[in-house]
Amino acid sequence: MSLPLVNHYRQLLLEDIPMIDVRAPIEFASGALPFAANLPLMADEERHQVGLCYKEQGQQAAIKLGHQLVSGDLKAERIQAWQDFISANPNAVLYCARGGLRSQLSQEWLAEAGIECPKVEGGYKSLRGFLFNYLSDYCQSHKFIILSGMTGTGKTDIIQQLPTGVDLEGAANHKGSSFGRPLDCQPAQIDFENKIALDLLKVQSQNPNKTVILEDESRNIGARHLPHYFSDLMAQSAFVVIEMEFEERLERLWQEYVIERHSKSMTFYGATGEQEFSNYLIESLLRVKKRLGGQRTKELLASMENAIAVQHQDNFASHRHWLTVLTQEYYDPMYSYQLDKKKELVVFRGSRSEVIEYLTCHSERM
Repeated sequence: MSLPLVNHYRQLLLEDIPMIDVRAPIEFASGALPFAANLPLMADEERHQVGLCYKEQGQQAAIKLGHQLVSGDLKAERIQAWQDFISANPNAVLYCARGGLRSQLSQEWLAEAGIECPKVEGGYKSLRGFLFNYLSDYCQSHKFIILSGMTGTGKTDIIQQLPTGVDLEGAANHKGSSFGRPLDCQPAQIDFENKIALDLLKVQSQNPNKTVILEDESRNIGARHLPHYFSDLMAQSAFVVIEMEFEERLERLWQEYVIERHSKSMTFYGATGEQEFSNYLIESLLRVKKRLGGQRTKELLASMENAIAVQHQDNFASHRHWLTVLTQEYYDPMYSYQLDKKKELVVFRGSRSEVIEYLTCHSERM
């Protein structure tokens, strides 16, 4: 039986072609694509048993065991899940780890049910390899524009509104600071890298002659890290710096770290939202204890706990006190130090509106 095969990886990725990932859930969790659905041929334990059989008795015995484990109603359920996905996404393709037996068998079962679904040649490994090579090759032949500025200047908002912006914090699901931890989990490291490569691929495809703009980040964004060649290129690129009065920055930080985070905590956690919000603030402060010093941390913690106690009486206003001190004594000195090291790379400084205008008008490839 000759079944369709696809290997135009760039097109598949650029067009967000829906994909059925027939790997086991444990494989999917370690790295996948954002537009793929995990509809496995075998569950984790089934895959484990087949793998052991393959090592001890060889391929044919493993195939036989796989058919025994996934048969009858269970087989019908899995085929039905694929059929439902293809019905909702008629242009879907499927893949396994390397484009081998699992995707072939999935195709054959679907064909027996009267459905033809192309499989990706080389499977997830080839898709991942395409993205990895694209990102590496891009960094060897391009430069970025890096948007920098003190904390609270709203850099991410600007990145998100620019057609040539790639949101690294969005890819990492983390705001890049001690207080930037997400309500849910960060993606797997491979998923993070895949998302960066995908976003970059799409921006470059739509704006081939323009320079990609990134936010100034350290190599680590929460528990995820940028590839070394990517962060090295960022450090060598041109910098554009937002300048903003302290009070305006403080207001932005207060809205983000306090007002918005409290609202999101209540929605996300429900009945335990208040306690989770308090835990988030305290744990975030304690993460920078080493830099602040024990005594200063103790003082700020007392201020924070007082603000938490009265936040519903003063509309969260008391939180501005500890946030002011933290920004002036921790964030601002750290950013000033980092920016000073990069001053020779700075090509423009200005207000938010001036920076947006500059980036809009000066993004031809540098």
